[in-house]
Parts: sequence; C-alpha cells; structure tokens
Amino acid sequence: MRVFKLAAAVTMAAGLFIGPVAGAASASTRAPNETSQVWLTGGDTSVTTAPGIAAALLGHGIVPLATPPGTAQIGRGGVSVTFTFPVTGGWLNLATLHGTIYHQGGILFLDPATGQQIQVSNFVISVHQGMLTAEVNGNPAVRVPLLRLSLAHAAIRAGRHYVQVSGIVLTLTAVAASALNATFSTTLFTAGLELGTASTLLRFW
Repeated sequence: MRVFKLAAAVTMAAGLFIGPVAGAASASTRAPNETSQVWLTGGDTSVTTAPGIAAALLGHGIVPLATPPGTAQIGRGGVSVTFTFPVTGGWLNLATLHGTIYHQGGILFLDPATGQQIQVSNFVISVHQGMLTAEVNGNPAVRVPLLRLSLAHAAIRAGRHYVQVSGIVLTLTAVAASALNATFSTTLFTAGLELGTASTLLRFW
C-alpha cells in the first residue's frame, strides 16, 4: 500500500497545478476515493519573483511585504524576492488528482507615497484547476483567483510522507491584474504576466 501511495503521489504531482487535464471534468463529478486520499499535515510553499518583477514594482513605488506567518527574503543583488508561506492543511486524492491546499500568511502591496495598498492572503491552491486564490484585504468573504500555476518545466520529488514540486511557473490572472491596476492607478499589471516560480513541499501521512 505504501509503494502504491508513493507511486500515486508522483503521478499526482505531475498533474498538479497545470489546470484541467484529460478526464478532469468527468472526474470532478465523482466522490473522492477514500483509499487514495491523504490529509496534509504541513509543509510550505515558496514564491520567487521573476527577474525584473521586483525592480518594476519598486520603480512604480509599489513595495511588496510579507504578512505573518509568511516571510520574505531578498535574493542576492536584490533582483528577486522569495516569499514563503506555511501549509496549514488540506487534502489530496492521489487517484483523481483532486485536492485543496491551505496556507497562512500573505503579501501586502503598498505605495508608501500615496498610502494605497492591497493585501492578498490565506492562499488556497485548487490542485485540479491549477489555480491559487486569495482573500483580499483580510476579508474571508472576498476571495479572488490570483495566480495560474503550470508544471510544464517542474521537477518532482516524492518520499514516504511527502511530495516536493519545484519550478512551478506563476502567471497573473485577469481579475488580479485589474484589481492591482485599479488600486495603484497603473497599467503595470497584465493578465498572463509571469510573476515568478514556486516550490511547494507537502507533508502527509
């Protein structure tokens, strides 16, 4: 059973975050297979901005700040920023590629000169939809699709009680781009803008 679960985890990771796959639509109408379902006990997801993104934000007076328990680390030379958010729970069905991954923490986009700001937090990843959604300004009633995720060039590792996926490409949704542009009175953000890459470590039993 453990060997089966490990092999299934690798298969699941290969389809993780790349959006609807063959059979996903019909699978969404079926109940999860409990024998293939694992509950997430922890881990973290890190997001590293693409070259030029951090500089572009700062050049337009927009400062991205991590909100606890998320953390931020500036890369060498200040050309990138890596944000890390703890995984707080969720589940994955290794047979149907369905699942939901919950995080805490977020990112506050702030223009110190004008006081304009918008915060996205408590990220939720829908595995089979390849989508990351976020609460806006700490309001649980307002959740928007923030990022699309692709594994086209990702590297996958799996162990007895974990799956690690790196090289996940992140692109901005039209909804998020519109909200950011409206908040900061800019045209900097566009749908499909590649913001960077992510790496996620998911622990389960």
